[in-house]
Amino acid sequence: MNQVHTIYFIGVGGIGMSALARYFVAQNKVVMGYDKTPSPLTNRLEKEGVIITFDTDLNPIKDLSPANTLVIYTPAVKVGNAQLDFFQTNGFELLKRSQLLGLISNQYITLAVAGTHGKTTTSCLLAHVLNQSTFNINAFLGGISRDFDSNLVLNDNSEYFVTEADEYDRSFLQLSPDIAIITSLDADHLDIYGTPDEMVKNYQDFVRKIKPGGTLITKAAIAPILSIRDDIQVLTYGIDGDEDYMAMAVKVANGKYQFDVLTSEGSYSNLSLGLPGRHNVDNAVSVIAIAHLVGLSNQEIKDGLASFKGVQRRFDVHFASDKHVYIDDYAHHPSEINACVASVRELYPNRKLTAVFQPHLFSRTRDFMDEFADSLSQVDELILLDIYPAREEPIEGIDSAALLEKIALKSKETGHKEELLALLKNKEIDILLTIGAGDIDRLVEPINNWIKGG
Repeated sequence: MNQVHTIYFIGVGGIGMSALARYFVAQNKVVMGYDKTPSPLTNRLEKEGVIITFDTDLNPIKDLSPANTLVIYTPAVKVGNAQLDFFQTNGFELLKRSQLLGLISNQYITLAVAGTHGKTTTSCLLAHVLNQSTFNINAFLGGISRDFDSNLVLNDNSEYFVTEADEYDRSFLQLSPDIAIITSLDADHLDIYGTPDEMVKNYQDFVRKIKPGGTLITKAAIAPILSIRDDIQVLTYGIDGDEDYMAMAVKVANGKYQFDVLTSEGSYSNLSLGLPGRHNVDNAVSVIAIAHLVGLSNQEIKDGLASFKGVQRRFDVHFASDKHVYIDDYAHHPSEINACVASVRELYPNRKLTAVFQPHLFSRTRDFMDEFADSLSQVDELILLDIYPAREEPIEGIDSAALLEKIALKSKETGHKEELLALLKNKEIDILLTIGAGDIDRLVEPINNWIKGG
C-alpha cells in the first residue's frame, strides 16, 4: 500500500465502504469516491476530507494514474457504471471491499462477528467492551456506534481487530479470524446463495477460514452444523440452556436487562445491559465469551456492558414522552421484525403500535412473503412503503400490494415514501416504528421533527 497515493471508492457512502475510506484518511492518503446520492454519512465523509462526486461523470477521475491509484468497489454497484468501466479498461488495480478488508485484517488478531442477525450490535458491543478496558482495539463496524460516533475505531500499536463478517456476496470468506462468533443461520440472501443449504455451506466455509487453534463461539442449536473441525475450539452460548456461557436469572429492572452468566470456570453476577430484547442478552453473552478468552476482568466486562450506548438504527429511540414514542430500526428480515416488535411490546405494553416498513429487495420479499406477512401482522397499524430495489430489477408479481394482501390487519395501507409524513399526520400516533434497510433512514429526521412538535 505504500506506493498507493490515491484510494478511490465506488459506492463510498455504504457503511462498510465509508469505514475503509476513513481508515485511509487516517493513513494520510488522498481519498476520493462516487456515490449515487448525498446522505448524512457522505456529508460527514466530505467534512473529514473525502472528495465525493454524485454522478458518474469521468472528469473527476480522468487524470488519476493506474500507477498510484487503488480502486475499491462494492458488489452493489451495477454493471454499466461508467466510472467502474473506466477503471476496468484503463489498467487500474481494483479490489472488492471485502478483499481489502481481508488484507487489512491479516495484520491483526482478528475477532469477527458473523450471522444472519445481530452482527452489527454484537460487533459494536464487543468493540466497546474491549476498548473501554485495558485493551486498545481497531474496529471496522457495520453501523455507527454511539460510543465511538463512528463505524471505525483506530488505536496505534493495537494487536486486535474487531470486524463484522458479512455473508452477502460471500464477503466473509476473505477473512481468516482468530476468534469468530456466528449468531444465527436463518435463511437470507437467497439471491446470492439460491437455497438455505447453500448458504449454510458457505458458513461452514467461513468456519474453515478460522485459524488453526482458533475459536468458534456460536449458539448450541447450530453448533452441530458448524462443528466441522477438530483443530479449533467450539464454545456455545445462550440463555437458560446447557451452554458453555449461559445467561441466567434474566429480568428487566429500571429499564435495563439484568442477568448472571455461568461458565465452566466461574460466573459473572449482576450484569446490566440497556439494550431492549432478550436477543440482545444473547448477543451480550457471546461478547462476554470473547472478553473472557482474551483476559478481561469481571469488573471490566461488567462496566463495558453497563455503559454501552448502542448503535444508530438498531432500536433507535428518537423521541419518548407520555404522549408519543418514535423508534427507528434497521430490521429487514422477518426474524428481525419479530425481535423488534417483541422489544416494543415489552417496553411499552398495551399501547397502540403503528409501523412503517420499507421492504428491502424484491428477491427477499418473494422468498419470505409469508414470513413477512406473519411478522408484520403483529403490529396494530401498518403503512407499507414501496420495495427498495437496491441492486435488483423488479420481479413480476412481487410488490408491496401483494405483500399487503397477505397481512392479517384491518388497519393497513401502502404508501410512497414521499407522502409518508402526510399519511402519518392523519393518524392517531401513540408508538411509531419505522423499519427497513433501504433509504427509509432519510425520513427519520423529518419524522422526528414532526413528532416532537406533536
